[in-house]
Amino acid sequence: MGNKDIFDEEDINQIQTEYDSLVKNLLRCNKRGDREMIDKAFKIANEAHWNMRRKSGEPYILHPIAVAKIVNQEIGLGARSITTALLHDVVKDTEYNLEDVKRDFGPKIASLIDGLTKISGTYNKENSSSLQAENFRKMLLTLSDDLRVILIKIADRLHNMRTLDSMPEHKKMKVAGETIFLYAPLAHRLGLYAIKSELEDLSFKFRQPLIYEEIAAKLKHSEKKFYALINKFSFPIIDKLTKADLQFDISGRPKSIFSIWKKMQSKNVPFEEIYDVLAVRIVFEPAPGIPEKTQCWNIYSMITDSYLPKPDRLRDWVSRPKPNGYEALHLTVMGPEGKWVEVQIRSKRMDDIAERGYAAHWKYKGDGSQESELDKWIKKIRLMLENPLEDPIEFLDEFKMNLFSSEIMVFTPKGTLVSLPKGASALDFAYEIHTEIGNKAIGAKINYKLNPISAVLMSGDQVEIITSDIAKPEKEWLSFVRTSKAKEAIKDALKTETINRIQKGMEILDTRLKELGVTPNAEVFKKLLLAYDVLNKDELYSGIELGIINLDNLKKIVKKNTAKNVSKFWELKLIGSKKEPAESHASSDNIDKNVPFLLRENVENAEQSYEIATCCNPIPGDEVTGYRSPEGPIIIHKPKCPVAIRIMSNEGNRIIAVKWAMHKLVSFLARINLTGIDRIGLVNEITNIISSELKVNMTNINFSVQNGIFDGTIDVYVHHTKDLNNLILKISNIKGIENVKRVEDFSK
Repeated sequence: MGNKDIFDEEDINQIQTEYDSLVKNLLRCNKRGDREMIDKAFKIANEAHWNMRRKSGEPYILHPIAVAKIVNQEIGLGARSITTALLHDVVKDTEYNLEDVKRDFGPKIASLIDGLTKISGTYNKENSSSLQAENFRKMLLTLSDDLRVILIKIADRLHNMRTLDSMPEHKKMKVAGETIFLYAPLAHRLGLYAIKSELEDLSFKFRQPLIYEEIAAKLKHSEKKFYALINKFSFPIIDKLTKADLQFDISGRPKSIFSIWKKMQSKNVPFEEIYDVLAVRIVFEPAPGIPEKTQCWNIYSMITDSYLPKPDRLRDWVSRPKPNGYEALHLTVMGPEGKWVEVQIRSKRMDDIAERGYAAHWKYKGDGSQESELDKWIKKIRLMLENPLEDPIEFLDEFKMNLFSSEIMVFTPKGTLVSLPKGASALDFAYEIHTEIGNKAIGAKINYKLNPISAVLMSGDQVEIITSDIAKPEKEWLSFVRTSKAKEAIKDALKTETINRIQKGMEILDTRLKELGVTPNAEVFKKLLLAYDVLNKDELYSGIELGIINLDNLKKIVKKNTAKNVSKFWELKLIGSKKEPAESHASSDNIDKNVPFLLRENVENAEQSYEIATCCNPIPGDEVTGYRSPEGPIIIHKPKCPVAIRIMSNEGNRIIAVKWAMHKLVSFLARINLTGIDRIGLVNEITNIISSELKVNMTNINFSVQNGIFDGTIDVYVHHTKDLNNLILKISNIKGIENVKRVEDFSK
């Protein structure tokens, strides 16, 4: 390796070429001193990273240069952000420290780099699995200081995803899982659509390579046909817009691979049917003196003169922009050859904001008098951060909830608009108005009709909350609220109530013990905890206050001789302990993360046992990934399973590569769903094929028929996906069967 560590002429030329390509295409760097600052940052970073290489073997400095390019050319940030991107790994990996940055570039850039360095800092809590979650929380804390930190971090993640091939397998899964779980939704929330799509596609490519390659190949194959249809569709529109003296660009855009796959999954249709939806974007230069909104509707009118619109697919984000600032008018029309075409109409400014997100907002903010929805969202996140939950993973889930940009707009009785996440209840609305209104809520009038506080709201609803002084939050409320503000307020109220209950319970017990002339000590509490079957004092006090624990036999318990109960008590406590046995930890740590763990049949004799996850029920032949649970066994998930994605994002260090060995003896449970047109003898024909012809063992059959259409599920035991696919193929050939598919998510 000796010589490989030292840069040769080819390396030096490559570094110079990449840097030249950055500085020759600079955007928003017109102030005096901008170019000098960038050159100085490059010189320092280049020296600091000299002779250092990435895992791929290329000079390390190429990574900061690439991140700086993304920051400038794809996100649209200026000279300070480029400087920060060039220096972002220097403080972490070399001798050059924050004091040096402050001296050479001033406090602002030093604080940006400090924010980025904090993100990858360590977290020394016992629960190391929450390391990623805590680091992410640290990153969000920088939202309060400067949003550019997060934008640079997204650029850093995008370049890492573009060069992920050189990483070991388990690292790929961790980074890809974290990307789809957090970074892609965050990019979307900040309005970076192009980056969001690329992050989704790249994550998908590493998590499910076979499906990714298959869709990519089909896309390539359909490309010519796609562009021919787009051209045919565009000619009449180009003609009309040109006659109206408009300056515009019109372009067709294929869907991203990940979005195609998501549609295939949600609608359960093949690729060919998804690809029927074509998309065209029109970006116009607004004519002076006419509002952009009016011009959008004028173009809408010209398009609908040529093509018939689909009324339920009109999306007006011009009158009311999305929470992340996105503005556009979307319509779907019937194009040539009976194909639906989605058309997006945007002005140049709207397009800039759509492609560059928050960075472009600064450019158009002007007097900044109007607070954008995005600013409001950032305020909400700051509130969340000021009230951090104990468990970083819980915080992460709350934050994920706040990332959803599919939001609904509801009205107060006075007509004020309130935005909430999709699926929010009347109680979420109450807490959004004021914590006290939420705490005292007993019902809601939705569009003047009385509803329970658990009622789910729809966009456009008018909501009035009914309160009562005797109402108080209950634990069940947590199950039907969606916003973190509501969850936090309910938890706080319950916590306060619990503390009061414990206090009252303690006072009751103290009084009763005094009456018996007993001084409370460790020995007395051992007896009480054991007798009332509770794990701790708080549980004991709460039970007393609620009346669940009856103190009538207190005298008998306290006076009891405990000699023979002590060992039982300690045994019970040990069983309840969450400490991991050292042996199991050692054995699971012995697994080499780079060599896939083989899933064999004789589990009993294996060094490490494994379990099949019931949330996604993988069977041999499926792509799988392993999660090394703290309890010992490896849990086998499908990479696309939402639970697996969440684990990859929160506990990436526990993800391992796994591979099926041949399974001839052990059978795996799978479920198939069938729909079709009912006829006499159909069920008999299906079961005959399964049990007699294919010799497959069935465990459960469930059919229902409505209006001549049947729908049903069959649970079968198979050795491999080949058996299941063969079964599906045979059943789909039966007359009357419309659709047969495997059910991914079912509980055993």
